[in-house]
Amino acid sequence: MKIVYPILFAFWYLLSLLPLWLLYVIADILYYPLYYLARYRRRVVRKNLIHSFPNKSLQEIISIEKGFYAFFCDYVVESIKLFTLSEKSMKKRMVFSGMDRVEKSMETHKLCFAYLGHYGNWEWITSLPLWASSDVKCGQIYHPLENVAVDKLFLRLRGRFGAQSISMKETLRVIAQYRKRKQKAIVGFISDQTPTWNSIHHWVDFLEQDTPVFTGTERIAKKVGATAFYGKVTRVKRGYYTCEFIPLSLATKEIPDYGLTDMYMQQLEEMIKESPCIWLWSHNRWKRQRTAKKQQSLKK
Repeated sequence: MKIVYPILFAFWYLLSLLPLWLLYVIADILYYPLYYLARYRRRVVRKNLIHSFPNKSLQEIISIEKGFYAFFCDYVVESIKLFTLSEKSMKKRMVFSGMDRVEKSMETHKLCFAYLGHYGNWEWITSLPLWASSDVKCGQIYHPLENVAVDKLFLRLRGRFGAQSISMKETLRVIAQYRKRKQKAIVGFISDQTPTWNSIHHWVDFLEQDTPVFTGTERIAKKVGATAFYGKVTRVKRGYYTCEFIPLSLATKEIPDYGLTDMYMQQLEEMIKESPCIWLWSHNRWKRQRTAKKQQSLKK
């Protein structure tokens, strides 16, 4: 890793110095080998789209599929550019709204949890500290990457504007520290991936499919008395996004079990249907089935 990281860092840094318009040209070129030659996860993407939009024709499915791969190439070069993008340019390209509602909620509740998804450029969401008051700590929960060098690079990337990356295993400890210090904090949770078998406690009807969901965000929010907001992301045009913070609950302890999770999944589904190309369809989201869960329980 000692050798790999400096090489990776130098390569990434030099690429990030290119103007964004040129990086988009690279993205346009990259699309063709990725989609037609490497066929990166094409089978997973096609299956996910067909099951999520059963009423769409094959032609419509392929159109969304191609739109996703084109966007994914944009996501890659935009993430590279994040390495050297100025604060001024970042604030122009990633605009947050609803911050007044979030900070007002902190008058009575110091902690705010923001539900997010792998939608739009989630790496640019880490620029939130540029929009928050100086006394508000911003952080995001992340799952460490297997490649140590790449993980170190992304940690550097996600912390460029002052956001703290919190490992999933450290989530409760760090948030407990915030609470103990009465620290105002906005913590982002990207909760649209597949939980492990042992972590499945709730299922929802999501994009026409029976879907297991993470409930840890809700449990921790209730435990520490955090408010809950949803980050609705819109891609205005290429290289420009907005993220609106929509309140889900200012009194999470009063919400029935799984109610907060259900609200999040409903908001996420509506957002995906509005512009399906910019969600992460390459993730094998529905690899766990409820029938398999029941069979596993019976074996025990």
